[in-house]
Amino acid sequence: MTHPSPLEGRVAVVTGAARGLGEGLAHALAERGARMALLGLEEERLRRLAADLPVPAAHWAVDVADADALSTTAEAVRDTLGPPSVVIANAGVALGGPLLECDPEAWRRVVDVNLVGSALTARAFLPDLLRTHGYYLQVASLAALAPAPLLTAYCASKSGVEAFAHALRAEVAHRDVGVGIAYLSWADTAMIRAADETAAFRILRTHMPWPASATHATAPFVRAMVRGVERRSAHVYAPPWLWGAHAVRSFLPPVITYRSRQVLAAHGGGPLPPTGLLGPGGTAADHPRPAGPPVQQPISSQEKQWPYDTD
Repeated sequence: MTHPSPLEGRVAVVTGAARGLGEGLAHALAERGARMALLGLEEERLRRLAADLPVPAAHWAVDVADADALSTTAEAVRDTLGPPSVVIANAGVALGGPLLECDPEAWRRVVDVNLVGSALTARAFLPDLLRTHGYYLQVASLAALAPAPLLTAYCASKSGVEAFAHALRAEVAHRDVGVGIAYLSWADTAMIRAADETAAFRILRTHMPWPASATHATAPFVRAMVRGVERRSAHVYAPPWLWGAHAVRSFLPPVITYRSRQVLAAHGGGPLPPTGLLGPGGTAADHPRPAGPPVQQPISSQEKQWPYDTD
């Protein structure tokens, strides 16, 4: 006998929903009956995704680093779909290259989107999660466990969101709000495909030991995260071997430093041009929406009749 998902009829918010893992999460959560609030910068892709889902869904074009716009969006989600029970902070961008070569504004933008944007997302929707005794999932990375050269902004931001999620979990546990961290390796997304076309990432990826160098299909990552949401897991590992990396994380930085010294010395010390913000999502983040009310995809009056969460 098939049991209904605990997500049935709940409201789930996904940031960075326009493509990649965010898009996959939207489909998977909708298949389990969750009403979907889709947040991101690529409005047309979000509009099409909302229209394709088999559940009530709406989208909001919003920059997660814009506190006022996120606050307005959280209110609009509540009014349109009901108070969220699940929030997944998935929005993220990456920049590769030596620190001295990276544009300071692009470097800061990575931290603003990945770290500050995650914290602002949690803050905007936390009143709803307190009401619904909900669950917040923070998407981190292998980079939080094993910081790598040529990815200083990305590693700093992902280590930061890991620490943020741990602190938030301790802060809200007594109020029955769950907080989880998803540790993910390289997923086959537009951002990673764009990264692999750059010299900095080719050097980084080709000299990583297997399995850390492997790129994986997004579907197993999405399944692991949805399973984590349904179980209100404190940690999600995709692929599963990342659990082992977590267990030995204190040994990884000196190993990475030793290997990087060999690899970068063999490169000859020549310049490695910075990548800029990677992929279509990076392009959208490089030209964020101006501050102001976010654009919303309205849902039909019939869809608005779905019952709100009341627990």
